[in-house]
Order: sequence, then C-alpha cells, then structure tokens
Amino acid sequence: MPSPAAVRRFQRRLLGWYARHGRDLPWRRTRVPYRVLVSEIMLQQTQVDRVIPKYREFLRRYPTLRALAAAEVEQVRALWYPLGYNVRPVRLHAIARETMARYRGRLPDSADALRALPGIGRYTAGAVLSFAFGRDVAVLDTNVRRVLTRVFLGPRRTARLRGERRLWDLAETLVPAGRAYDFNQALMDFGATWCTPRRPRCPACPMRGFCATYPAA
Repeated sequence: MPSPAAVRRFQRRLLGWYARHGRDLPWRRTRVPYRVLVSEIMLQQTQVDRVIPKYREFLRRYPTLRALAAAEVEQVRALWYPLGYNVRPVRLHAIARETMARYRGRLPDSADALRALPGIGRYTAGAVLSFAFGRDVAVLDTNVRRVLTRVFLGPRRTARLRGERRLWDLAETLVPAGRAYDFNQALMDFGATWCTPRRPRCPACPMRGFCATYPAA
C-alpha cells in the first residue's frame, strides 16, 4: 500500500485534474438512486456517447422503479435497443420488481442488500453507494483498474499484484473521507480520457512525477 503522503498527493492531483477536466454527464446531475443505477447498468461495456441519448429516453419512459417494474420485460428490452449486451435490461427489470416486492420501491443503501439484487456486483453496489448515497466506498471498473495499476504497480507487476483483491484494497485506501463522489468520478474520467489503453496523455499527466509506469505506458 502507498504511504499516507503518497495517498494524499494522488488524491490532491486527481481532484485538481477533475475540477478542470471532468465531463458534464446527465447522470452526474442527480443523486436519485434509481437514476444512478440505470446509468451504471447502461454503461457496462458501452461507450458514454452511446449511453447518453438512451439514458434520457429510458428515464422518460420509466421515470421510477415503480414504472419500470410495471412494464413488460419485452418492452424494456425493445427500448434498450441498440445498446447491446441484452441481459442488462432483463436484470434491471428484475431489480425493479424485486425492489418493489422487498423494499417498497426504494433501493437499499447497504452493500450486502444491493449485491443480493439480480446482476449487482461489487462495482455497481459501490457506484450506487458513493454516487447516490454519498458513502465513502471505492469503485473498481476497467478504467480505474488501469489507472491504479499504472500509477502504483508499474509495468513489471506480477500476477499476484494484479489480483482483484489487491486492487480493491488499494482503491479503498485511496478514497478521501467525504469526497468519494468526486474522487470516484474523477478516477473513471481520468482512465477514460487521459490514462487510456492506447496513447495515454503521459507528457501532460499530473501523475507523471510519481507514476510507476511513466514513461513506459
């Protein structure tokens, strides 16, 4: 694990970057748990630009969990097209119905209860908790994994160091108290737009002075 000084430096640099370069996305204008959940399910394996118009259309048709639960699953799947990965609308519909049955239409605010719902794993539960409920919870998606691996582990990382448990522990260590929302959004934006799989923007990167991979990314 990085030292406390290294953690603070990374937090400060990343949040400073986000203040200048963070994207204006429609799901960042709401803290409604249902709307946050819809965005997270839609963003799985789908590019942001494709999700934005479908997210807006979906919420016009199904503005609440109750409305979604009342719909027929085939209607939900038809509206989802052409995002692909069509198990997602089925799972989202199942979440809506189970939430109506078990929680009176309100998504639970605990990790265990969220992960007991259909198709919600550790990442999605963490995203809902931090983005909707303001909890200091880590997230670890593809973009976050790339950033943390490059900055803290370096190009000669071993399979043990790449392990999910190691990366989750690291992600949890880095979350600043009271700033999980901005910090997690910043991590995902940074990985999606600067610390990209190909042609990362290393020369202008605020982490280059201590990145374990620079300049070999």
